[in-house]
Amino acid sequence: MTTPRTEHLVLPGVLTAEQALATVAGIRAVQREDGAIPWFRGHHLDPWDHTEAAMALDAAGEHDAAERAYAWLARHQNDDGSWYAAYADGDFADVTDRGRETNFVAYVAVGVWHHYLSTGDDTFLDRMWPVVHAAIEYVLRLQQPGGQIGWKGEDDGTSTTDALLTGSSSVHHALRCALAIAEQREEAQPDWELAVGALRHAIRRHPERFLDKGRYSMDWYYPVLGGALTGAEAKSRLEEGWDRFVVPGLGVRCVVPNPWVTGGESAELALTLWALGESDRALQILQSIQHLRDPDSGLYWTGYVYQDRAVWPEELTTWTAGSLLLAVAALGGHEATCTIFEGTHLPSGLDPDCCG
Repeated sequence: MTTPRTEHLVLPGVLTAEQALATVAGIRAVQREDGAIPWFRGHHLDPWDHTEAAMALDAAGEHDAAERAYAWLARHQNDDGSWYAAYADGDFADVTDRGRETNFVAYVAVGVWHHYLSTGDDTFLDRMWPVVHAAIEYVLRLQQPGGQIGWKGEDDGTSTTDALLTGSSSVHHALRCALAIAEQREEAQPDWELAVGALRHAIRRHPERFLDKGRYSMDWYYPVLGGALTGAEAKSRLEEGWDRFVVPGLGVRCVVPNPWVTGGESAELALTLWALGESDRALQILQSIQHLRDPDSGLYWTGYVYQDRAVWPEELTTWTAGSLLLAVAALGGHEATCTIFEGTHLPSGLDPDCCG
């Protein structure tokens, strides 16, 4: 058994040690015996949010619970390396969306590398390497000539050529983590290195290669959070969109012009700010969403419609709590979380400006 650790999850105005324990316990209470972590019991599981919640458990020292989550992914991976987009209540036999979203599939690499950095468990890495390898190979089969990643494959083997900036940015992060795993195992993956460089170039230089979803805050900050934009370029992007998406004292809009702030986007923006060295602004964002905390469960409401002063939707999601715990862990200096999201020590692949 592992014991929760909260010393790095205590943050003024965000979490006390007692509150951190309650949030971790809230995620554990939703996790099924087989390791699945749905959004909440009775709702669906998607592989990306399942992994995000597992990473939060690792950040809290709940390594056994996190490992069970990754074992669920290993047991239920499709033959082509993918997972389906949604499973009812985490039941692998009850698929509710048979699409295979590329950013969902790739994200296992982020979680597996985070777990390894948290535990140093070589046996785990050996066991999960075939899972990660198959997942990345599936995703790269949907990479387009311009570097962007088609956002979804279908159950009949067809796929879309349309790419989403947020999804491709998340895949960029996952590819770098997959390359880190490959380096640790001394198994060179030159095709992955070429792929991540071409993808980064598309994100940085060719917005026309992605569907226009500029109304969504995730398209604003994800190129930075995913590591494709760095330094002055990243800071300029965040400044340009700040007044459009940030609602002072309440959090981050999900989509403009809707008067709706969401906990997950707010926590991810805080993590993005931290990665750029702006810990003070990151803390302010996390403090601003404490109105979403449910004191009874320790979990967080997905969002809040401030025009109507109403929580909406009325759901307490594991991934919202997970994203907050990861942001707090980064600010608190949790080494594995810092390494994953700060990105300096992740392989970068091909130079982003060498492609046409």
